[in-house]
Amino acid sequence: MDKMSTLEYINQMFPTEASLSGVEPLMQKIQSEIRRVDAGILAAVRQQSNSGTKAKEDLAAATHAVEELTYKIREIKTKAEQSEMMVQEICRDIKKLDFAKKHITTTITALHRLTMLVSAVEQLQIMASKRQYKEAAAQLEAVNQLCSHFEAYRDIPKITELREKFKSIKQILKSHVFSDFSSLGTGKESEETNLLQHLSDACLVVDALEPSVKEELVNNFCSRELTSYEQIFEGAELAKLDKTERRYAWIKRRMRTNEEIWKIFPTSWLVPYRLCIQFCKKTRKQLEGILDNMKEKPDVATLLMALQRTLEFEDELAEKFGGGTQSREIGNEIEEIGRQNNSQSASDIRKKYEKKLSAHQGSENEEKDGNKDLSAPGAGFNFHGIISSCFEPHLIVYIELEEKTLMENLEKLVQEETWDVEEGSQNNVLSSSMQLFLIIKRSLKRCSALTKSQTLYNLFKVFQRVLKAYATKLFGRLPKGGTGIVAAATGMDGQIKTSDRDERVICYIVNSAEYCHKTSGELAESVSKIIDSQFADRVDMSEVQDEFSAVITKSLVTLVHGLETKFDAEMAAMTRVPWGTLESVGDQSGYVNGINMILSSSIPVLGSLLSPIYFQFFLDKLASSVGPRFYMNIFKCKQISETGAQQMLLDTQAVKTILLEIPSLGRQTSGAAGYSKFVSREMSKAEALLKVILSPVDSVADTYRALLPEGTPMEFQRILELKGLKKSDQQSILDDFNKGSPAISQPSSAAPVGQSMAPAPPASTVPAISNPASAGFIASREDVLTRAAALGRGAATTGFKRFLALTEAAKDRKDGPFRKLFNA
Repeated sequence: MDKMSTLEYINQMFPTEASLSGVEPLMQKIQSEIRRVDAGILAAVRQQSNSGTKAKEDLAAATHAVEELTYKIREIKTKAEQSEMMVQEICRDIKKLDFAKKHITTTITALHRLTMLVSAVEQLQIMASKRQYKEAAAQLEAVNQLCSHFEAYRDIPKITELREKFKSIKQILKSHVFSDFSSLGTGKESEETNLLQHLSDACLVVDALEPSVKEELVNNFCSRELTSYEQIFEGAELAKLDKTERRYAWIKRRMRTNEEIWKIFPTSWLVPYRLCIQFCKKTRKQLEGILDNMKEKPDVATLLMALQRTLEFEDELAEKFGGGTQSREIGNEIEEIGRQNNSQSASDIRKKYEKKLSAHQGSENEEKDGNKDLSAPGAGFNFHGIISSCFEPHLIVYIELEEKTLMENLEKLVQEETWDVEEGSQNNVLSSSMQLFLIIKRSLKRCSALTKSQTLYNLFKVFQRVLKAYATKLFGRLPKGGTGIVAAATGMDGQIKTSDRDERVICYIVNSAEYCHKTSGELAESVSKIIDSQFADRVDMSEVQDEFSAVITKSLVTLVHGLETKFDAEMAAMTRVPWGTLESVGDQSGYVNGINMILSSSIPVLGSLLSPIYFQFFLDKLASSVGPRFYMNIFKCKQISETGAQQMLLDTQAVKTILLEIPSLGRQTSGAAGYSKFVSREMSKAEALLKVILSPVDSVADTYRALLPEGTPMEFQRILELKGLKKSDQQSILDDFNKGSPAISQPSSAAPVGQSMAPAPPASTVPAISNPASAGFIASREDVLTRAAALGRGAATTGFKRFLALTEAAKDRKDGPFRKLFNA
């Protein structure tokens, strides 16, 4: 207890006086404990004294043991060094003996091989002198192997002497072999029965010599064989283009006659193969000279006959020797041109045929072939074109003849065209277009059988010109409009009058142009597959397809113009109706029935003849033409009373209904939803115009702003004139209109064909009236919109209910015909 004091301990042990009686026993206990501790301390001191002495003794013993160990290690190291020196001395003696043995063995082997080489060279010399080719060939192999062992001893005089001697022996063998082969083909082989076998053995010697010897021998043999060919066909008699076939007959006869004799050559030498290559090159050179030296253009028949025979010969060589062959069966590719594919969508048919144009270098032909390894047939040499390519620059006369023939056939087809199709025909395509592509396919077959290079590409360019000419013929058959100063100034064709037959012919032209558009793309694709690769990327029919697309567009626009011309009488009848004096609203007017009859007569025929996409295009053009024209025709009327405006609004709804029924009338409803929106948008302006005319004078300006926000002041003035207002009354309204209306820059006019009128924005977007001076007598904007909405609701109904709805805007008026009707 470190922190407890003695006084606290005593107070703790003896807290009371009564406890002092235990002092004596406690003292005894403490003294006994002191004695025990002293005894323990004394024993520990004695033990520590004894341990120190023993530790010193153990340390001294360990030191002595370490000294003994160090001595023993030093002694072992010394003995190891002595052993190593002894082993090195023993190994040194053994290595000397091993090197000596190796040198002796090498020397013995070299001397043995030298003896063999000397003996073999001497024997080879004897064989060479006796022309023992078969034995000499085997001996050459042995000497070559022996010489390879002495490559490291080239500087030794004896080896140099032997190598020079061996070289001279090979030269002697070469001269003997070439001398013996010079008699081949001279007739000696029939006189000397052993000559062929002798030459066959000589071929073994040639194989054992350097490869250059074999090349030289084969080239000499081929040149010697073709010497007579050059002499025969360089003469004036046979050096003509029409004698080309005799050249190939000569080499085939030569190969057939000497087939047995040439069997002396090893198969690996490919002597007939190499002979044909040299023959082809010499023939090409001679034919080039004949063609270049012609003073006039060659006769097409003779030229094509020579080319045809040349191609047949090249095919025979390619089939005989293999390698470099290429299939000339291209009929399947060409037959695919013009086949009907009913599963193809109209959008796919209309899609332009496109190809990525990229720089592509074509492979070299005969010059590179001559530099290739000709060690085996098919090692890269291609017989196709080796001779026939020389005709390529001179085939322009053939292309000119093909173009002339195609153009004549085109003129004949167009002249014989009835501009009608057989009853029950499914594609409704003119026979001239199908016949034209049949003629083009036959022309393509003829040319592709002759060449697939520049001439085929030139013919493809001819096809482009012929098809463009046909597109021009189709374009010229379309009905033409009036000509004169107005047509020249406006660039428009004017009125185009079309009969029912004209409409069918136009549909046939559309279908034929569509057929030509599709088939010309197939033609280009087929040509790109069979033509040489360096021309493939240049084969493109996009310009031709653009021509036929233009014919289609022009034809459909002509159809629309024709119908517009038919509408002229009805539009004129509309303006002659006394709209200002009508007393009641009745059924639809006579001009509406006339429009309905025109469409009912033409649309079913057009729908049955045109494809869905072109019929939809025609409908869009028609809607964009009829709607604005009807709108502008309202302004041509003299005066329109309230009753007249209601009758005209009724007629407008009827015309709109007739236009909306056109898809079902033509039995083509694929794009009816979009077309209906288009018609509704185009006719909405005419409806809005009539609603403005129906509105009261005091609110006509606000109604005009709400329903026709793109209108102009001139148009608004014309509306006031239609309402029958006097000039003096018009002026005040116009002044207020000009003050209160925002700046309007776009005149309202009939949109040209192909352009849709902009739909009127919703009433909520019409700007608020900003002229406070007119706010006192002009009805509120909400009132105007309410009246317009009432008229709109009436436009959606039919029959008598529609008539009642049309009068809702005039219920609050105290006079007028409508008020009388409601009071009746």
